[in-house]
Amino acid sequence: MNIAVILAGGIGSRVGADIPKQFIEVLGKPVIAYTMDAFQKHEDVDAILAVCVPEWMDTLAEIRDRYGFSKLKWITEGGSTFQESVMKGVEFLEDKVTREDILLIHFAASPFIEEPIITDAIRVCREKGNAISTTDFFLLSGKKVKETSVSDPENYTVEYINRDTVACMSTPHAFRYGFIDDMYKEAVETGVINEVEPHTTTLMYKMGKPIYFSYGTQTNIKITRAEDLDLFEGYVLMKQRRERN
Repeated sequence: MNIAVILAGGIGSRVGADIPKQFIEVLGKPVIAYTMDAFQKHEDVDAILAVCVPEWMDTLAEIRDRYGFSKLKWITEGGSTFQESVMKGVEFLEDKVTREDILLIHFAASPFIEEPIITDAIRVCREKGNAISTTDFFLLSGKKVKETSVSDPENYTVEYINRDTVACMSTPHAFRYGFIDDMYKEAVETGVINEVEPHTTTLMYKMGKPIYFSYGTQTNIKITRAEDLDLFEGYVLMKQRRERN
């Protein structure tokens, strides 16, 4: 089986809304519903697990019924970080999947996801055991910034970086279930889980696991700030216009 694990455990404070960003409506439809659509419609996705903000689990069940997301088989409670939510999802599926089944871990707030991205993540993961949707870095070559935010007036550049050596990772992250289950159990047992940022790819680097790239696009961004919602609304309108023509 191929199971999409949709991470809806965050509150998205940087968007500035009074509800989690994945539940904000764009043109009358919640962001998470657009994301679910892509996995619901993909012929190679067999089931969906949503790892959700506890207070919004009932709302998500209503969205499932309203939009007919028949593949959304499970809704479980999320964690406070990306990694905690992933670990909760992996643990929840332990008695429901086999070690060879593939998990497609994807942000609920990344509704730009398209069919070819999902297809290639599954393909690479079948061959290699994991796959991370990745694109080349197309912006101008630049310099590394100081370890503070770009908005910091004291920030400055300290090192030149060639853009040809940089890759930009996004989701989905695809893993054979046995691979990610074993990795997290080892990380917890050895304490490595507490030594890195709360992200799966960071943990993989720390543990010496190779990361394999699958197809990605610059469009497939995560909604992080309010202006990203405007971008997504324009994207939806563009797709609707193309479908009418």
